[in-house]
Amino acid sequence: MTVSPLISTPPPADRRPSVLHLSALVRRPVADRQGRTLGRLADVIVRLRGTDYPEVTGLVVRVGRRELFVPVEQLRSFDGGGQVLLESAKLDLRPFRRREGEVLLRADVLGHRLIDVAKARLVRASDVELAPRDGRWLLSGLDTRRPRGLLRPLGGHPRGDRCRDWKGFEPLIGHRGSVLVRRPTARIRGLRPAEIADLLEDASKDEENEILGRVHQDPELEADVFEELDEERATRLLGTRSDQDIAAVLGRMCADDAADALEDLPQPRRRRVLDLLPTAQRTKVMTLLGFHPDTAGGLMGMDFLTLSAQSRVAAAVTAVRNSRHLQSEALTSAYATDDEGRLVAAVRLVELLQADPEAELGEVSEPDPVRVRPDTDLVDVVLLMTDYNLTTLPVVDEDEALLGLITVDDVLAAMLPEDWRRRDLAPAPAVHRTAIAPQQGDRP
Repeated sequence: MTVSPLISTPPPADRRPSVLHLSALVRRPVADRQGRTLGRLADVIVRLRGTDYPEVTGLVVRVGRRELFVPVEQLRSFDGGGQVLLESAKLDLRPFRRREGEVLLRADVLGHRLIDVAKARLVRASDVELAPRDGRWLLSGLDTRRPRGLLRPLGGHPRGDRCRDWKGFEPLIGHRGSVLVRRPTARIRGLRPAEIADLLEDASKDEENEILGRVHQDPELEADVFEELDEERATRLLGTRSDQDIAAVLGRMCADDAADALEDLPQPRRRRVLDLLPTAQRTKVMTLLGFHPDTAGGLMGMDFLTLSAQSRVAAAVTAVRNSRHLQSEALTSAYATDDEGRLVAAVRLVELLQADPEAELGEVSEPDPVRVRPDTDLVDVVLLMTDYNLTTLPVVDEDEALLGLITVDDVLAAMLPEDWRRRDLAPAPAVHRTAIAPQQGDRP
């Protein structure tokens, strides 16, 4: 079948092809080649194509009370004297039904929220831009800025070039038929866990489901995101899942965050989920659940690095390098123990890197480091870490055996008042995300 060109006259070589905005197209009369009106444009259909720009595949035309599908091959011109022109008046009179993977720009995108990947925030689409390329129409840009004054009515024209490149956004369409098309290339997985957690804090329930559905494809990222959520929201989101799914998430989380999340579950579920955790994680979580949350035992994590005081500095550096399973915050220091397992010294990572690789750990460590018992309250923990300029504080039992480690980020989170957590943050500086930002000149 011969496909008629979608651009009636090619643009000059020295000028970028004109673009069209959806707000100026919807409700526009749809006519045949002779100019006879057949109906009005109700929507534009695109098909998502992974990381490429979505391609227009058809139109939804309202004829009387019916909505009909018109394939893009029948489109002659989007802008024929204020009309959408078709090659002929022949229309398929069967009611329009969306096919799997199809996205309706007016119904699914216009007025809906998307993720601005560069700024890591939710924005609302006020308009979309269509651009011609190689005889096709592509969804090329998105306008997220609210028009001045009253909202621009459908059919109005935007002022100036307000659209940004479509590839800088992650659509939250809410259409199940296109989920499988969108998930494999989800740009959201390039965001930091804390940024995704912030998105969830601002999301509706439907948006939460979409965001979590994409994050779920990366189990490690999913666990990191749940660690960053506030306890109330994490508990609510976990509570909708099966016991096996909850255990899968908690099993990948840091033990202290997993214990916090587990403690907020209803008692009957708590025991079932605990039994499903991997043995090592279950032991850590059960230990942490035995402490009050506002004490050193309740604050500590159970990721730490211990070595013999007789170990060489080079061996300690190698041990840090190989401890990828531990929290990086806990690896700012290493701890030396004696033959009985008692804490005898601490050494900061920077001191290890600056020391003679052949020196013994005991020679470059700080003897008798500051430490606390599990029942030490939060205020005393804060005072000690402030007075001694500590980023980590070891927690020991009555025999001086190392139980866990308090990191400064956990202290800050515990000290931050609840009303401060919910305040609007100042805009973050722009981040250059090379993995997700479109390349210059790539836009149609």
